[in-house]
Amino acid sequence: MKVTLQEIRERTYKPVDAWWTVLLVDPLAARLVRLVAPYRWITPNVLTLVASIFGFGAAACFASGERGALVAGGVLFHISFVVDCMDGKIARLNGTGTMFGQWLDFVLDRVRIFFIALALFGGQFARTGNTAYLWLMAMAIFLDLFRYLNGAQMAKVRRAMKDQLNAYRLPSASEPDADDETADDLTGPAGGGSLKSRIGETLRRNRIRTHLFSGIEYEMTVFIIAPITGLIFPVTIAAGAGLLTFELFLIYKLFRTCQRFPGRLAAARAAYDEHAAERVTSSV
Repeated sequence: MKVTLQEIRERTYKPVDAWWTVLLVDPLAARLVRLVAPYRWITPNVLTLVASIFGFGAAACFASGERGALVAGGVLFHISFVVDCMDGKIARLNGTGTMFGQWLDFVLDRVRIFFIALALFGGQFARTGNTAYLWLMAMAIFLDLFRYLNGAQMAKVRRAMKDQLNAYRLPSASEPDADDETADDLTGPAGGGSLKSRIGETLRRNRIRTHLFSGIEYEMTVFIIAPITGLIFPVTIAAGAGLLTFELFLIYKLFRTCQRFPGRLAAARAAYDEHAAERVTSSV
């Protein structure tokens, strides 16, 4: 049964996403999802494997180090990312996602990126003999791994704070927002008349998160823009600086939230105890 593009947008698009995904991936991915959705044998796992094939094709192009092959590799990497975005959309649209599929998608993403980085920078080293490309490769792989580990650990800390606050949440209270202050929103909460707030609201209305240089933009810059332009060294350095700047900002926000957390927890505990005491008094 065919589905409309509007249905796909409503059922599979994330409320906010990376600007590269919103502007350069979702419009194409949604149309491809519309084509393949009726074929139930095209599962999320199949799409994950297809994305990996395109990714390793990009790695093979990068390994040659030649100008034309670098451009072809950049194009193949973008196609790989589009297909990789399709698997989640198909899972949400057809209800065919599985826990194993989540594991497979995560692991193959990391393996694919590792070998693509190895091929891109290793190919340039083999072509030029410049050992600086080996250092660049180490930096690129480290930063990509760091942002994944950092993101997962920050999410774990936010969940722990949120769970502790929820333990003292009053029945009539809204859900605590311990994780809001450390989310990927760098412009602050919505509302207000400042330029920063207006920019943030505009981006959110267009589904673009205000964390403008995340891991997605980093990978796209290093593995698409850098090889296509041929400016592998300066573009990779600039991408690394951008990613590190945004990650350090998020770490700073997490640090400030963790500093305030004991006071918030103590206030929540006091309010809970007071409410419990009032209930005991009223029941006597």
